Amino acid sequence: MRSIIKGEWNVTKAKLYMADGTLFTGIHFGAEGEVVGDIVFNTGMTGYQEVMSDPSYAGQIVTFTYPLIGNYGINRDDHESLNPWARGIIVREHSVTPSNWRSRMTIDDLMKKHGIVGISGIDTRMLTRLLRTKGVMRGVLTTHDRTGEELRQLLALQPKEHHLVEQVSTRQPYRLPGKNGMRVVVIDFGCKHSILHELTRRDFDVIVVPYNTPAETILDLQPDGVLLSNGPGDPKDLLYSAVPVIRRLLGALPIFGICLGHQLLALACGADTTRLKFGHRGSNHPVKELATGRCSITSQNHDYAVTTDSLDRTELVLTHINNNDGSVEGIRHARYPAFSVQYHPEANPGPHDSLGLFDRFAEMMRTHREAIAVRPPVAAPAQQQAAQNRQAGIERQQHEHAGMNPTNTQTPIAMHANS
Repeated sequence: MRSIIKGEWNVTKAKLYMADGTLFTGIHFGAEGEVVGDIVFNTGMTGYQEVMSDPSYAGQIVTFTYPLIGNYGINRDDHESLNPWARGIIVREHSVTPSNWRSRMTIDDLMKKHGIVGISGIDTRMLTRLLRTKGVMRGVLTTHDRTGEELRQLLALQPKEHHLVEQVSTRQPYRLPGKNGMRVVVIDFGCKHSILHELTRRDFDVIVVPYNTPAETILDLQPDGVLLSNGPGDPKDLLYSAVPVIRRLLGALPIFGICLGHQLLALACGADTTRLKFGHRGSNHPVKELATGRCSITSQNHDYAVTTDSLDRTELVLTHINNNDGSVEGIRHARYPAFSVQYHPEANPGPHDSLGLFDRFAEMMRTHREAIAVRPPVAAPAQQQAAQNRQAGIERQQHEHAGMNPTNTQTPIAMHANS
């Protein structure tokens, strides 16, 4: 798209076309190109680096409502994944001269390095009000010289994306050793580094596994608990992969779900989820704990939520609600050691009001371990099935030639679960 002169700067135009026909023209920054995605907004005043690198933003074009973004640069410590996942960035103004002792590059440098298209100089207040009124919608962000009609046709040809978790989840299991004697398996649906940090700082032995890891493989790792991580997209995209696994683990091990993991736990227990009009994204969302009346300020990033009415037909108990709109923010199972929250207790960016939930998870695992040591519990469905599978494998091997094991699919980590 042709350049325009603004003061002494030679800048390039960019366009943002939205599904309702609204067209914004602004100044391009970051990488050149053209991207399609859901246009969302985040209300945080800081934390743009963490937002851009949060895997939960995969497939999304993020609008920052705070007017100046990039003023403290990009550092080496605050990434929430190895690479940024936001598809595009929309700001009122971006800083070209950041000032902070930790800064190593500008936001423009980061976006060029990773192919993220950006637009600045548009009315982000108008855009945010539009999204709040009409809801999240698809859009095209481009630096190409296209007409509004061309952009409309381009957007119409782009189908809604599904299965984003497959893009962001780890491909192979990996381990973060700890010495406190308790092991946590993290099912990675798009896990933030800060969640792993909260586990390792408590010295847990952490094993991170792909989103589609079978329940038997997880049980063979002999964990004390399972954490269901955050991640992008519609939880119902995982109805036939992750949800059956969670259902089989329920009752066998303590479970802690965060964000997408919270929604998946609810689905596994028979509840339902729905898409919110414009989601919750920011670091100042008030959440009330029903048992105590205590209000915490939380960091949030989600499009979907568990429906309150659907909890009535399950064994789930509502524990937290959003003080702004009354939506479900936390649940626990009435019989099994399992609980989850819709918000991000690890924050980053955001307040640390809810870090104690990781300690609650640790205490739940200790209690579960002590109960097993004193009185072996009746096998939960997942344990029964795993035992049946192991017995079936033994019987098959008895009919095979010596030394042959055609069904062995254990990973190296799984083989050394007792190490």
